Formats: sequence, C-alpha cells, structure tokens
Amino acid sequence: MSAAARLQLKRPNGWFAAGQEVQRAAVLLSDAAFKVFVWLCLHAERASGRLFITATALAQSLSKSEAEITLCLEELVRAGACRWFEDGGIEIPDRFWPYERTPSLVDTCDAEAYVAGIKRMFLSHACVRSSFTPADEELARAWHRRGVTPGGAESAILLGVVRKYVALINNGTGTPITTLHYFKELIEEASQPEMSAVYWQYLRHKLPSLELRWRGLRAQQRTAAGKETK
Repeated sequence: MSAAARLQLKRPNGWFAAGQEVQRAAVLLSDAAFKVFVWLCLHAERASGRLFITATALAQSLSKSEAEITLCLEELVRAGACRWFEDGGIEIPDRFWPYERTPSLVDTCDAEAYVAGIKRMFLSHACVRSSFTPADEELARAWHRRGVTPGGAESAILLGVVRKYVALINNGTGTPITTLHYFKELIEEASQPEMSAVYWQYLRHKLPSLELRWRGLRAQQRTAAGKETK
C-alpha cells in the first residue's frame, strides 16, 4: 500500500475541498478578504454554497470590527467570489464553489415560507395593484429553486419599486405594477457587484419620500378631476 493510499484525515468533519476554486480566490483577493472567504467556505452548506450570517456575527467570529468585515464582503462581491444580501444571506457562486449544488434538498415548508415572504414584500408597496396570482406564486417558487435569497428578491423588488415611483412622479401618470414578473429581470441586476450596501441603504431611505410624493400627486389629480365633473 502506497503512502498516499494510507493518508487519512485527523478529523473527518469540518474540512473543505480546497481546489482550483480556492486558488482562484487566493490570487484575486487581499489577505483579509481571503481569510473571510475561507471562513465562509468552511461554514457554508455544502449542498447549496449558502449560509446566513450577519456582518456583526461574522466580525465576532473572526475577531474583526464590523467595518473591516463589511469592506471584506464588499471586496468579495466585487471579485465575484460571493453574493451578499442585506438579510444576512451569503452565497458562494459556482466559479468559486467546488461542490455540485443539489437544489432538490430544499425543504417544502421552507419553500412555502419563502413564497409567503415574497408575497408580503410584493404587496406591501402602494404602487403595486395585484392579488398575487398563481403565475406570481410560480415565479416565486422558481426563484426559490434557483437559490435566490429573500434578501436578493427584496433588493430586486426595492429597485423596481423605486424606479416605478420615479417614473410615475416624472410622468405625472402611469400604470401601477400588477405582476411579480415586473421584477424578473431585476434579480440579476440587483446581485451585480457594483450594487454596494451604501446604494441599497440610499434606496431604502429614498423609498418612503417617493411614496409620499406619489400619494400626494394622486390626491391632487383626484381633486382636480372632481372639480372638472362639477
């Protein structure tokens, strides 16, 4: 028996397959960001390459400040080594993940909760006029099967709603959003590296004032229409 054949792991649990994907990350990332990347790989679910952890909890685990961890995560996103969502969801993309993903392992109850969450997010905006149709539900299930995190879906919806309000205000009129498919093409856009955490904070800060302006514009239009009918 050769020496290679006799090699055994001291601890069969807690290890990670460090192949060309990890080598690629080592070349692209700074030392600090690479350390965060390795930690994420060690703790991510092997079947999906995903985990849920906040920047605060990650900072505590690595004995770093939250600001340092945020900078590292933003570097990972820019390099395409991870997708980071505001709800704490992190996913290692295929280019940096050595394991085959198995979406079939997703639990049915989790899928139901996911769809219910998407429905709440979708219908919570004043510019949406929909009953969440079976077609909307099927799209939400498709996002779940693809591994789109709730945070990723929320970001796409936020981006689409803000743009809709801006269009409605600038044009003075327009039609509301009637289907979840309105956000279908925004899922990929919302996950792009250039979309920083600062940008999402700006959109969340801007959203309430845009909604108030649109509601005020609608009230003025209704008042004007009422006067014309007298």
